[in-house]
Amino acid sequence: MASSDELYMRRALELARLGSGFTYPNPMVGCVVVYDGQIIGEGWHQNYGGPHAEVNAIAAVEDKSLLPESRVYVTLEPCSHYGKTPPCADLLLSHGVKDVVICNTDPNPLVAGRGIQKLIEAGAQVKVSVLEEDGLDLNKRFFTFHAQKRPYILLKWAETADGYIAAADYRQEQISGKLAQRVVHKWRSEEQAIMIGSRTALYDNPRLNTRLWGGRSPLRVVIDKNLLLPGHLHLFDGSHPTVVYNYRKQEAVENLDFVQLQEQEPLLPQLMQDLHRRNVLSVMVEGGTFLLESLLQANLWDEAIVLKSRHITLGGGIKAPAMIYGHLQQAQTLGPDQLFHYVRR
Repeated sequence: MASSDELYMRRALELARLGSGFTYPNPMVGCVVVYDGQIIGEGWHQNYGGPHAEVNAIAAVEDKSLLPESRVYVTLEPCSHYGKTPPCADLLLSHGVKDVVICNTDPNPLVAGRGIQKLIEAGAQVKVSVLEEDGLDLNKRFFTFHAQKRPYILLKWAETADGYIAAADYRQEQISGKLAQRVVHKWRSEEQAIMIGSRTALYDNPRLNTRLWGGRSPLRVVIDKNLLLPGHLHLFDGSHPTVVYNYRKQEAVENLDFVQLQEQEPLLPQLMQDLHRRNVLSVMVEGGTFLLESLLQANLWDEAIVLKSRHITLGGGIKAPAMIYGHLQQAQTLGPDQLFHYVRR
């Protein structure tokens, strides 16, 4: 049977997930305030730049005089520094909170234990690592970003029943069914950026937005080494921010940023370094076989989602990437398609 601490922390984790896709580059955080076995306030970090979870939870408590006798559950260590908002550790202490339960410590060097230390030095009782693995999974993008100094990389592709990703002449083929298409747009809304290569940009001319779901559209990223892509493509329509990695020029215009990389240096590490500098926590890669296999072979990925049609075949063309690098975590059916979810070994 789960302990009461686990019960309330699970609720805090549920609340945190409501911020999915809106808190970047901050993590998702939930907070629950409990007095005498009853939840008297709860909140989550709803959007970047807005109030943190602790602020919203404290604001939801009608009788603030109960806070000194309450236990506060928060999924991530309360911040101890001034950023977009004041320190949450100070907020809790200002209301006399003396009992705090935390799921994960914050890997951000600006926090990294200082919030916990501040609470303890002020006389609060602090319990850490309740449902720690669940918290690490919830904010795997945030933890990967700080631990590996790169974004969390999610690969996605669709392939035919006979294992092809495109026809031989790269002509656009609709492989996935309507349900899978909507699900893909939902996934896009949950990631901070979406990346393709120049061939996908040229032959598919994708918009890379969330028009079938309605969530926030991600930052668009394209690799165009020699700047050969024509300007009429949807990528260059200025509808939302786009980064073009290339070897030819460094230039920024409205919603379009050309970033020049060094041709004599490996491309992918430079790209990852620049995305990290931009505070991009996650990237969904929807490119072709060459880009996808480059990331797989370089071990620069974390998850892969493969949508395989059960009926459509091409009989030849561009082979889909060979998934020999990951562990199959889940398989399910989406209408006429099968979904295979892999994680890096």
